[in-house]
Amino acid sequence: MKNTFLSGCLLFCISAAPAFAEWGFSGGQTPNAFIQTGDMTLELQCDRLRFAPAGYPDSEDIVGKQSLSIRFMKNGSTEVGSFQAGQENATLRIVDNYPVEVVFQDSADYQFILDQIAANAILNLSMADQDVSYGLFDLKGSGKAIRSLRSSCGSTPQAGNSTMEAPEGVVYCGGGQVKRQIEYLILDKAQGEWDAIVTVNGETMRAMTAYSYFGNAQPPQGFVVALLGEDQSEFLVFKDGNNNWIEYGDYQYNQCN
Repeated sequence: MKNTFLSGCLLFCISAAPAFAEWGFSGGQTPNAFIQTGDMTLELQCDRLRFAPAGYPDSEDIVGKQSLSIRFMKNGSTEVGSFQAGQENATLRIVDNYPVEVVFQDSADYQFILDQIAANAILNLSMADQDVSYGLFDLKGSGKAIRSLRSSCGSTPQAGNSTMEAPEGVVYCGGGQVKRQIEYLILDKAQGEWDAIVTVNGETMRAMTAYSYFGNAQPPQGFVVALLGEDQSEFLVFKDGNNNWIEYGDYQYNQCN
């Protein structure tokens, strides 16, 4: 159940209390800093966050509105900053049937969020248009967990890893002043969250597939899948009859082999 957020009073009350739990860190293929309570979880990965609210209706509400207010508080009553995640700067979607995943278009935005989480006392995830909270989290110990996350993410293999096999199949060509050649491959066995690879002009990166990229809106005719690259790029794959193309940025790339 959503809790009404009152900026003029303490949030440490029964109806709107922050989640008291210790922050943890998990390394491995998908490093993450996290805090988990009986009914809510917040997970910070290298380039995105995942929030599992107390109930599935809240996940649906966040994704339906395509907005989430990320508020930083230095104590129980004083807000010192916020970030409004929405369609103009992030992709919000439900993953694994429950958590809301927020993928930021600009890595600087996510780094700002990590900085604020590490520096403050309370995190309030709420509706962007009104004072209604989806969840409150205690940030004690978050600084250490985020330092571990950043250290691990710095050593995570990046795009263009020479050990990654380049895809072979349909090739897409086009672009504006900068011409590009794009290929992709859906993997038979996912590597953690990454279940595809994309090659652009010979450089290969991991990607995540999104078949419900447009949320509740009707997808354009011919839409097949969205490929969300680990560098936060987005490739929309289309097939309509004998026509195959990819939309990337402001350009369309048509099959050329």
